[in-house]
Amino acid sequence: MARLNLGNINQHIVEAKYAVRGELAVKSEEYRARLRKGDKSLPFSEVISANIGNPQQLDQKPITYFRQVLSLLENPKLLEHEDVLLNTLDYKKDVLERARWLLDHAGSVGAYSASAGVPAIKESIAKFLEKRDGFPADPARIYLSAGASSGVNTLLHIICASPTTGVLVPIPQYPLYTASLSVLNSTCVPYYLDESAAWGTSLSAIKEAHAKAKADGIDTRAIVIINPGNPTGASLSEADIRSVLEFAAEEKLVVMADEVYQTNVFIGKFHSFRQVLLTLQKEQPGKFDKVELASLHSVSKGMVGECGHRGGYFDLQGFKPEVEEQIYKFVSITLCAPVIGQCLVELMVNPPQPGEPSHALYQREYDAIFTNLRTRAYALYEAFKEMEGVECGEPQGSMYLFPTIRVPAGAAEAAKKEGRSPDEFYCLRLLEATGVCVVPGSGFGQVEGTLHFRTTFLAPGTEWVGSIKKFHKEFMDKYR
Repeated sequence: MARLNLGNINQHIVEAKYAVRGELAVKSEEYRARLRKGDKSLPFSEVISANIGNPQQLDQKPITYFRQVLSLLENPKLLEHEDVLLNTLDYKKDVLERARWLLDHAGSVGAYSASAGVPAIKESIAKFLEKRDGFPADPARIYLSAGASSGVNTLLHIICASPTTGVLVPIPQYPLYTASLSVLNSTCVPYYLDESAAWGTSLSAIKEAHAKAKADGIDTRAIVIINPGNPTGASLSEADIRSVLEFAAEEKLVVMADEVYQTNVFIGKFHSFRQVLLTLQKEQPGKFDKVELASLHSVSKGMVGECGHRGGYFDLQGFKPEVEEQIYKFVSITLCAPVIGQCLVELMVNPPQPGEPSHALYQREYDAIFTNLRTRAYALYEAFKEMEGVECGEPQGSMYLFPTIRVPAGAAEAAKKEGRSPDEFYCLRLLEATGVCVVPGSGFGQVEGTLHFRTTFLAPGTEWVGSIKKFHKEFMDKYR
């Protein structure tokens, strides 16, 4: 008999839920495997993984400059054949120069780096932050990570000390946060975003959630802000960020600013929490000096879309040295972030500049990706506007739409018989009929009595959008 079973393993893992890669995603991969083996019995010919922001799985092409540099880091012997690279393979001189610079400072990408990251790469990130925010950055406060998710994991491990430790989390939210808090046996303190105000962040909702948690005996220590939002795409205004930081200063809350979609903005403008905090410190000396802020970024999203390379970083403001020592210890336990991912972070924050040989192609590719994402977002938005019982706000940013759906009573009853929520039932039937995998809103959290689903708009073409419209009409007719 096996020693382990579902009843005796870590129950916090069992209880954690991560809908983005949950039952529907598993089933979609089963369908994909059947199609690859030539199964013709399914009512669709391909699976569209609209459940996760995985750009290159859905036809987003890598930035040429990035991949050329990485190819030389993985195989430095290629640099011995400069003529072939330049004259036959169309590498530019600045590609070779950047690869040599990274090899000089990072060494072999097959070797461990310093625990917090390659020092020279941390310096490049600091320069990027200074250019973006207008304030100097300290490389010693920057930690490279295996994507932003790894940084979130590190920070929550440091923050969460007991079951009564609370973290304010926006609802709807990326389920990494609720799943991680479940694993750590700490408390999620939900605050609801305002769907009627384009999924705006309401300070009154934050205060209400904080007060309720306090009354329940929860030690709320931190607040998570996803800016731009996932799954909503909404960007916080500078005024909203100031309000959150004011409240954080009053209540001594650590601010975790998840800013991985900072270049995916269609409406409004991205304002970094770091820039606003440092501005407040300058305007009102003393009041905001002790605010603890952790800002996270990643190569997985934006126009980079290099999810599989697992590169990211977080920057700290206001943390005590004794706490940073423990953060350093924690990241040291996992040795270091993947070095090739660290190098990709350096390329993201320090891309080709005007006048350099690779800049024109880089800018052309970058702009084309952004334009394609916006075009696809609006095409999906227009399709939702034509669907009965579906309401969707105008695309604001990130990589997702999060429409409201209203299903007939018959569908709700059928879902109940299967032991499912109505939105989960809808998404499962959609997958079975079309091969399009989306995520039910219940996986992100939603106001009671409302139903949603999240879909990426990364997939190319319009056929899959048409299949959603056709399915929806048939679903509504069947259950009305």
